[in-house]
Amino acid sequence: MTRILNINSSVRNGDSISRKVTTEFINKWKTREADAVVVERDLAAQPLPHIDGGTLGAFFTPAEQRTPEQAQIARLSETLVQELFDADVIVIGAPMYNFSITSGLKAWIDHVARAGVTFKYTDKGPVGLLTGKKVYIFTASGGVYSEGPAQAMDFNASYLRTVLGFIGLTDVTIINSEGVAMGAEGVNKALAKTSNTINELLPA
Repeated sequence: MTRILNINSSVRNGDSISRKVTTEFINKWKTREADAVVVERDLAAQPLPHIDGGTLGAFFTPAEQRTPEQAQIARLSETLVQELFDADVIVIGAPMYNFSITSGLKAWIDHVARAGVTFKYTDKGPVGLLTGKKVYIFTASGGVYSEGPAQAMDFNASYLRTVLGFIGLTDVTIINSEGVAMGAEGVNKALAKTSNTINELLPA
């Protein structure tokens, strides 16, 4: 039985491309493995607090020394981290906003990228602790950034690959739905290409 953690970060609902393709991917997975368990984490419907001084103070205070308020702050992060450790497969909907990830997804990363929890420092450098998991990232962008002259402006997929790798999630596949701001034809073309990729990743 596969445990899938599905993280969506688009602030759009019905017209979200990233939500549409992550749903398609998970539905396809469920047709192949009916007993797969899917845990949903919607960062728009249930936004996470952005970290502040109090959050950092809670993170860096040993558990036994935390105040009740710090313990409550840390509990949210611990829940998010546990969802990652429990998952076999992680599916992330990551639309590009202003060349990078959404602020909601950045807040999630700030809660789960924690020294001594999801990575550790050693005499040979940092080591990620979330290993043996598969990650699928579904991006969506108005233009084309995976290749061509705008490739250097893609701080979305490149950042996610870097930060997830830092915490041990190195087996990452990125599926781009690009050119969706180029009219209905652009949307249809992007969705068809992504559907083809999903079928290749999850053959019947």
